[in-house]
Amino acid sequence: MTEKLWTRSARELAGLIASREVTATEVLEAHLDRVAEVNGALNAVVRILEAEARTGAAEADRAVAAGEPLGPLHGVPISVKDNIDVVGDVSTQGIPLLAEIPATADAPAVARMRGAGAIPFVRTNMPELGLRVHTHSATYGLTLNPWDSEVTVAGSSGGEASAIAAGMSPLGLGNDIGGSLRNPAYACGIASIKASTQRVPHATTTMPGTSLMAEQLMLAQGVLARRVADVRQGFEILAGTDPRDPYCIAAPFDGPTTPRRAALVPDPDGGSTDPRISAAVRAAGSILEAAGWQVDEIQPPRLEEAYLAWTMLMTGDLAHMRPALELALTPESLSFLDAGGELIPTPTPESIHATHQLRLEIAVAWATFMEQYPVIIGPTWTQQPFTHGFDITSPETSMEVLEMMRFVLPQNLLGIPAVCVPSGIADGLPTGVQITGRRFREDDCLAVGALLEDAFGILTPIDPR
Repeated sequence: MTEKLWTRSARELAGLIASREVTATEVLEAHLDRVAEVNGALNAVVRILEAEARTGAAEADRAVAAGEPLGPLHGVPISVKDNIDVVGDVSTQGIPLLAEIPATADAPAVARMRGAGAIPFVRTNMPELGLRVHTHSATYGLTLNPWDSEVTVAGSSGGEASAIAAGMSPLGLGNDIGGSLRNPAYACGIASIKASTQRVPHATTTMPGTSLMAEQLMLAQGVLARRVADVRQGFEILAGTDPRDPYCIAAPFDGPTTPRRAALVPDPDGGSTDPRISAAVRAAGSILEAAGWQVDEIQPPRLEEAYLAWTMLMTGDLAHMRPALELALTPESLSFLDAGGELIPTPTPESIHATHQLRLEIAVAWATFMEQYPVIIGPTWTQQPFTHGFDITSPETSMEVLEMMRFVLPQNLLGIPAVCVPSGIADGLPTGVQITGRRFREDDCLAVGALLEDAFGILTPIDPR
């Protein structure tokens, strides 16, 4: 073939395999070769499931040869973040304490990907327990950004984004409680979706205990890829009920026709925004206007309160977990959690109760706002990716990082979907925009994301720089 297989999208690869133009084994070997070629420069992939993946590819080729029904990602190799269970492998979450607990079952997302024919073949790096927006762990070290080795890949699905941007994987699985699918997609110039809460099931056999309240309310599983069409394909495979996640629901993939009205938020309340980022958001607004949308620059309601409420929910759970965290985390990760000192009040039963009331008030305000503006276009981060270590240099820089990611937090707080797409390059680094939709209206986010992708273009894969 004239084009290297590792540059192709997941859906293209599935089509090539199904049409017998290439074999699943050839596709897998091309991606294993790409990992061998560039991962040494990035440290995005932390384990290779080589034997299992080769067995899976051989079985995929047998099914094609036998004329059996094929799933939508038949024979396509995928990457999996190191906190999502793959049966027989560990999910270390970057900490030594979990490095000896192999999963006894696939996570629902992995099981559904296998059911669609995909082949998990690598695990990717993340910060310790996902509690930092910079991908560095005591177990596996630092992951580098293929665009610039001096700046962060963000987190916590940072290994995924780096691997996908560099062509090591066409599609990957991650999760998001505070931008963890969207932060790294932005930093590495790829696409991602954070689904509505309770849309994609989650379960684990490797993490002891039961999910804490913030995780139950705000964590979402999702997909990263270089193309929005792959993100949509992955989301449609993952969504639906599972008895291991009893609150997860089934909802239609496509809803009623949505009014073509969008709120444009180039400079979100609560902090400063880099003019290059604001310009990218306004460019997205112009693209929508040219496509016949009504686009108004307007702030969503109670944005700063949403940022505060998310922070209070997270700090409440983290305070409860503090003794265990001190055993599991390095001092660097703990220092990020301690950012701000007195700027973030110590949670009390009364403040946690008030935060849950505030969350409902904000949800009502946003739902009302989104009746008028069913799509919101804004930044992912409001600044360019920071240099390594900036997030823990001082309490002040830690708070700067929280400020720059302030527009990804309401979507977690309220359980509503968001899609990220790259919007170009500024001074050698990718820019990006975030599309937010109403609860269970991922279809709106993905449709607008595809429209913007067509106009802005696709930035990856790239060789590490």
